[in-house]
Amino acid sequence: MNLATILDGAPDDAVAVISRGRTTTYGELRRQVASLRGGFASLGLEPGDRLGIACGNNWYFVVSYLAALGLGLVVVPLNPSAPGPELDRQIRHTGIRTLVVGPAATKSVANLDAATSADLQLIETAGQDLPGALGLEALLDHEPTPIVDRAPDDVAVLIFTSGTAGHPRAAMLSHGNLRANLDQTTAFEGRRQVPEDVSLGVLPLFHIFGLNVVLNLSLLAGSRVLLVERFDPSSAAEAIANHGVTVIAGAPTMWSAWASLPGLDPTTFASVRIASSGAARLPVETAQLVDDRFDLRISEGYGLTETSPVVTTATGTAAPFGSIGVPLPGVEVRLVDPEGDDVLVGDAGEVLVRGANVFLGYWDDPEGTASVLEPDGWLHTGDVAVVDDQGYLFLVDRVKDLIIVSGFNVFPAEVEEVLIAHPAIEGCAVVGVPHPYSGEAVKAYVVLEPGRSAEEDDIVAWCSERLARYKCPDKVMFVDELPHGVTGKVLRRALR
Repeated sequence: MNLATILDGAPDDAVAVISRGRTTTYGELRRQVASLRGGFASLGLEPGDRLGIACGNNWYFVVSYLAALGLGLVVVPLNPSAPGPELDRQIRHTGIRTLVVGPAATKSVANLDAATSADLQLIETAGQDLPGALGLEALLDHEPTPIVDRAPDDVAVLIFTSGTAGHPRAAMLSHGNLRANLDQTTAFEGRRQVPEDVSLGVLPLFHIFGLNVVLNLSLLAGSRVLLVERFDPSSAAEAIANHGVTVIAGAPTMWSAWASLPGLDPTTFASVRIASSGAARLPVETAQLVDDRFDLRISEGYGLTETSPVVTTATGTAAPFGSIGVPLPGVEVRLVDPEGDDVLVGDAGEVLVRGANVFLGYWDDPEGTASVLEPDGWLHTGDVAVVDDQGYLFLVDRVKDLIIVSGFNVFPAEVEEVLIAHPAIEGCAVVGVPHPYSGEAVKAYVVLEPGRSAEEDDIVAWCSERLARYKCPDKVMFVDELPHGVTGKVLRRALR
């Protein structure tokens, strides 16, 4: 098998991708992908080698991703707006040999550590003039190379996630994991896409939600995906109307932006038949406002990178607002207490998940893998939920300290490591706090070195030079001391 074969079923003349105002049919895309496979092979890349993609939601990402998969490479999608130090860490950790670079990532890539750059083959997408880089267009001129057969357990992509502890980890998702979740999703009648559908592809493709739920699911259905590189509620609403978008998978921030946008036509979403929200909790108020204002029912779902990602969905069910619905066919879910026993209906328990969509583990991190994945296949998600008498699930809390900002995972330890390196900071702690737009925001508590001073803006700027924007504190509180437990560990719950 090879996940890249999801491209094979649609007619040649059906539109696959709309990017930057240009359409690409399935026939064209298949030919382009086959030629680029040959181009990648000409660089000496072999099955199992890691190829990074740091570019936005556009045709360049799609053709690079499918060509790399088809050649048996392991694709590592990277945030193109991440600063140089973050990209550097991720490139070194996964052993990326070749990196496809879009314009948004040019500056960060130019500032990579010299040792990292020395071992890296760069491929630029649009004439960025990176020293020593090859042009992607030139690689498209090669003779086509056949798709390489892969085993279901062969790694297809490495997606960075905070997991449930420590620094961001690279989750190993196999060809079988990703395909299983596509099949599980399409087996759920209310979530099934058809060739006539048009999906809005605004969720970042370096995020598993955008990659598998939007792009891969659309290609498997033989439908078209409208790629949007930057979300603006007004222009996105216009695109939905102009292109007759029928499927929108969005994050809560998107729905909140549309719900609060003045003057938006009530018929904006008239063509939409499937509207879903995931990656973070959708406020009930937002769902109700969209329903009242646009006559559009948003169905919430639940998943995580480690499950490829969908676990549950409310689409096509009678689940009330606030519910994440029911498990997909083929996905097992348990709610357990701290002792590992199943809880009663109505009682809160940690969500455990098992199924063919559950990941292989974290790249080069057997200890981290063992901390969340049991030998019998049950994944500890770190999320807490309850189930009602009708079988509908509701998220209520998280076991760990993970912060979710606009659907992206932020682990406090990573932010704290950057903060403590500031010359004026003696101690710090980071927590998540509720935010009406992004779901949660990062808040830092800082103790300054004796005799030193710093401004809040200075500390935020310090972080923004070293971390992706969504990981940076929105608010910095200066305190005289931090609360500690008897073992000396900072008590984040007391700060919250």
